[in-house]
Amino acid sequence: MLSVLLRLELLLILAASSAMTFAADVDNPEHVESFFDGMITPLMGAHNSASGVLIVAKGDRILFAKGYGYQDRANRIPVNPETTLFRPGSISKLFTWVAVMQQVERGNLNLDADVNEYLETFQIEEAHGRPVTLRHLLTHTAGFEDASLGFLIGVDEEKMLSLADTMRIHQPARINPPGVQTAYSNYGTALSALIVSNVSGLDYPEYVQKNVFDVLQMHDSTFEQPLPERYAGQDAKGYQFENGRYTEQPIELLGGFTSAGGLFSSGVDMGKFALAILNNGAYEGGRILQPETLATTLSRAFAHDDRMMGMALGFIETEQNGIRLVGHGGDMANFHSDLAIDQENGLAIYVSFAGDGGALVRWAIVPAFYDEFFPSSEPPPVPPGDFADRADKYTGTYLFWRRNFTLIDKFLWMTSAITISATENDELLFSFRNGSKRYVEIDKHLFREADSDVSIFPGLPQRLLSFQEDTNGEITGATIDPWPFMSMQKVPLIMRPALSLALLGFSLTVFLAVLCRAFFQRRLDRRMTDKERSAKMAEVYVASSNLLFFGAALLVLSVYGNTLAWSIPFAFKAMLVLPVIASLAGLHLLYRTIRVWNTGLLNGIAARIRHSAVTVLAAFMIWFYWYWNIIGFQYAG
Repeated sequence: MLSVLLRLELLLILAASSAMTFAADVDNPEHVESFFDGMITPLMGAHNSASGVLIVAKGDRILFAKGYGYQDRANRIPVNPETTLFRPGSISKLFTWVAVMQQVERGNLNLDADVNEYLETFQIEEAHGRPVTLRHLLTHTAGFEDASLGFLIGVDEEKMLSLADTMRIHQPARINPPGVQTAYSNYGTALSALIVSNVSGLDYPEYVQKNVFDVLQMHDSTFEQPLPERYAGQDAKGYQFENGRYTEQPIELLGGFTSAGGLFSSGVDMGKFALAILNNGAYEGGRILQPETLATTLSRAFAHDDRMMGMALGFIETEQNGIRLVGHGGDMANFHSDLAIDQENGLAIYVSFAGDGGALVRWAIVPAFYDEFFPSSEPPPVPPGDFADRADKYTGTYLFWRRNFTLIDKFLWMTSAITISATENDELLFSFRNGSKRYVEIDKHLFREADSDVSIFPGLPQRLLSFQEDTNGEITGATIDPWPFMSMQKVPLIMRPALSLALLGFSLTVFLAVLCRAFFQRRLDRRMTDKERSAKMAEVYVASSNLLFFGAALLVLSVYGNTLAWSIPFAFKAMLVLPVIASLAGLHLLYRTIRVWNTGLLNGIAARIRHSAVTVLAAFMIWFYWYWNIIGFQYAG
């Protein structure tokens, strides 16, 4: 529903801005400014984004640079595109990849060597009989699981670990053999930064400062954390719209993961970086990469299906109106950014907007720009008449490989399942959270969107959907256009979050009924024998301990929210005692149930079956806590 509303809102805004633009002349700064002003200001107001910056570069110059809103609302300081420092988030990774390719160019690194050759204080653990290489890290195919709870982002500089210590302490499990599946990895990026630091002898922020920022005259950019005093007063404050007003948020610090998302940079500085990428690695006499190295960097290095967009070396391929773009997006709690580089037309667009609403603004800009200045259309695909014969092989539940497998973080991915089903019109229906989109088969295992006006992920291309097949002809996974760096796994019934959630909901409902029954029938229970009363109390222990845990979990998550990204509070740790108690209560109930059947306790077979049903649900809860890594204090923070 959100994506539909955003698209309708954007169509109305674009209709108004197009009327002002008259001709879609991308070389005319006035036309570009008129178009963007007619779109951005209404979107910021509608979605409560406090500030933003937009840069359009073309050829060898910045065509358009403008700030929107206030970098500091309390002091009414407007955004200055040249000096205001925004947080590009994961666009920071592009500087890490450039640093890696610089060292490859200088002969200090080999993309296909085992990364352990470049590590000094620890080693990546062996798995799958294959080493992890830099090429795997740059294409997000190293096979690492994803983890973040309690350590990825912080606000307390005194708790930040060094890059080397962070990589050693928070090494993730290797789930897939390298080079097989894409799973976006902040760890892989930070590990690459450590390798650059090791071979260059410089701390990562210092390396980028000397080898990129100074070379490109990016005077208002830094990876140093906390923000150095020399930039005091330049940072755009992070705001969230809460209770009818903007509230300033603490500065997010990434510590050892700074290279993956911790950059501070002005809009114009990001424009200079984009111009260097557009112009064979050089900007105004400064060169960060040789032309042939940059060409290799921007060439496709991995794709699950060559008919779709894939991964260059660190740069992500996307397609907009038939035009290939390379770049990266970036999302932090308080800033949302995008960098799109169009080599075909010599264009680059950089945007960054503050607040939750800033995400909707940044997602809208690049698609709207290409719809206005590079419009295209294609007829809708026609479903093949025999598709129903093979539709079932594609249907099922899919999970992104970018998820956690070994820690409690696994539980946080329960709401990220994709359901693919067949329709009566010989199409596939791709459903994710509250959105759905129809796809039509156009080639073997390749599907195209039936309606380009329908969006699951606002602002992201969703034109193609491709499936993976094993040697037995079984469908094992899929990839969709917006995320060539994050493939999906088709999972069996037992791994489907919907099944776990349905059984969980049913179990908690029954447990609530158990407590209600125990309360209202407490007088009748007095007539039972001691052994029968113990059996009934075992039900109460199971019901109360499980309900208490989920009540505590809701309370802890509502109180601590996003702060769990940088620390694990005592309340969270204390809460995890409850699943242990609930599991012990479940085992105790199982023992009592065996006694009930062996000795004929309780009043009749119906009462014993009812008692046994509660026992089965208690056993399910033990499995639930085990499968989702909730039992055993399995967190990394």
